[in-house]
Amino acid sequence: MTSRFKHFLSFVVFLLVGVYSYAQLGFCEGNSGVPIFTENFGSGTTTGPPLALGTTTYTYASEAPNDGFYTVSSTTNWYGWHNTPDHTPNDTNGKCLVVNADYTAGEFFRTSITGLCENTSYEFSAWLINLLPGNNPFCDNGGIPINVKFEIWDASDSNLLASGDTGAIQGTINPVWEKYGLVFQTLPSQGEVILKMINNAPGGCGNDLAIDDIEFKSCGDFVVIEDENLQNEIVECAGQVVQSQVFTAVPDYSVFDSHAYQWQKSTNNGPWQDIPGAVEESYTTPIIFEPTSFRVKFAQDELNLGNSYCNSISEEFVVDFMSIPDAPQSDGDVSFCGDDFGEISVSVPDDVIVNWYDSLSDGELLLENSTTFYPESEGVYYAEAVSEMGGCKSQFRTEIEVNLLQAPVVEDEVQWFCEGEETTLYANVIDTYYLWNTGETVSQITVSTPGIYTVLVTKGNGCSEVKTIELIQIDSPIIESIAVDGNDIMVIMGNEGDFEYSLNGIDYQQSPLFNNASGGLYSITVRETNGCGAAVIDYLHFVIPKFFTPNGDGYNDTFDLAGIEYYRSYEVSIFDRFGRLLVSSVKGPFSWDGTFNGSALPSSDYWYSIRIDDQSYFGHFSLKR
Repeated sequence: MTSRFKHFLSFVVFLLVGVYSYAQLGFCEGNSGVPIFTENFGSGTTTGPPLALGTTTYTYASEAPNDGFYTVSSTTNWYGWHNTPDHTPNDTNGKCLVVNADYTAGEFFRTSITGLCENTSYEFSAWLINLLPGNNPFCDNGGIPINVKFEIWDASDSNLLASGDTGAIQGTINPVWEKYGLVFQTLPSQGEVILKMINNAPGGCGNDLAIDDIEFKSCGDFVVIEDENLQNEIVECAGQVVQSQVFTAVPDYSVFDSHAYQWQKSTNNGPWQDIPGAVEESYTTPIIFEPTSFRVKFAQDELNLGNSYCNSISEEFVVDFMSIPDAPQSDGDVSFCGDDFGEISVSVPDDVIVNWYDSLSDGELLLENSTTFYPESEGVYYAEAVSEMGGCKSQFRTEIEVNLLQAPVVEDEVQWFCEGEETTLYANVIDTYYLWNTGETVSQITVSTPGIYTVLVTKGNGCSEVKTIELIQIDSPIIESIAVDGNDIMVIMGNEGDFEYSLNGIDYQQSPLFNNASGGLYSITVRETNGCGAAVIDYLHFVIPKFFTPNGDGYNDTFDLAGIEYYRSYEVSIFDRFGRLLVSSVKGPFSWDGTFNGSALPSSDYWYSIRIDDQSYFGHFSLKR
């Protein structure tokens, strides 16, 4: 055998020993019986009494226990330990066993457990706590952890039945009780065992522990009760009955190879009673009229079945009868306005659901499991209460009436008004109440400011609608300037709008451009087409013709300077191309027919000199025959 293989084998043996040691530390995974042994160390405000002779090799202390000492106390407030109450639930001034480990590891507690049954599995359990806080500043590395071995021996103290170690239990910041257990099986003709607790670590700075609630109870298979539908519960409604059922005990065979049974029942949470003759794996019930629970006591050996210290108790099969729920509480009939439907609702207890129908009985199911419903039309709707357990329905359905009320009929509007004027806004609905966003409460209001106006219109039935009016101001026309291009006149506006244009205030056109306008004084008028004001400006349109045709046809026969007469002062002179003065005029209207000294002048270009007020104009024009 090689050295490497020897080391490998030693390692495997080490692992197996370790696994075996810890593998037996655990709890019963099946059903248990009643406890046959309990030790909670009593209660009281004083320490003690000391443990019975032979229970421990440690020395009793009536006050703080030193290393190698123990006490029984309701307080642990020594040496900076956790000051914790005992573990026993609902225990006033409950005591626990407090152990300050000896410097030498070894046994510190033993007791005999009697009354056991042969060939029976049992569970031992106890609660432990490390009393030294994990954040204590006085011990290195948080102090020596506690480490306890549990051993179960036969009555002769020569045959070890089971053992297991807790392993190192480090200190914690806050006090924490932990439960540890061990499962073992008694031998034939064995009715007594010895429990030993051994401290695996030496005392010193740490390894300070407390123990409480030591307990022994039988351990059997995990057994459930099932009906023919593989269920373990039947819930029926009050007033009904549950017909005869066949229940079967189903073990998992984790502990026993065979089973002996005794069926039991409890009526209305009363005491458990054996059912005479019900000792088989299955049991057929009579008709059940009231809440009843069923279970089986079971053991591997029929001789142990009648001993509560030797048998186990299965899970329960419960037959329950649910009370019929009251009809839902209505939250009130509801009226909606127009076609604006909302929700209707009812109230029920937390363990009840609501279904909605369209008739008082039977009818179409409209909605399940909701205390609220959104109808789509007026009428009567019905809410039924159903218990979550058992599906028991209320005897009556709750009626909720939905009414559809007429809402005010309003139409939004867009209105215009002229700048600088007032206008009246109308709600246009009668027999109602009004509330404008201006604060007024009448059917019509007079305003002079553009914007959005709303009025809440409410009928006598309480239905309301909002009417919105957009009020737009029409601005009066503003003439910015007049532009001239030859004979053409263009009106330049200072704002936009629907305008019409006129040179005389009588004849209007859509265009601001007047083509080939004769010279003269004009009263240019721009008016808004909806009648929202007009703008007027006087404009002197002075035009120097570029030619004239004195041919006697009545059209353009004279050279006229129309409008010149409106200036305060002016002087006009006409010359031929040789500079000869042909005609001149000062003030008054000016018109020349193309003659000189009574004779018609020939077609040619002629020159003008015009001085108006402080301005002078020079140029030429054509005479065409």
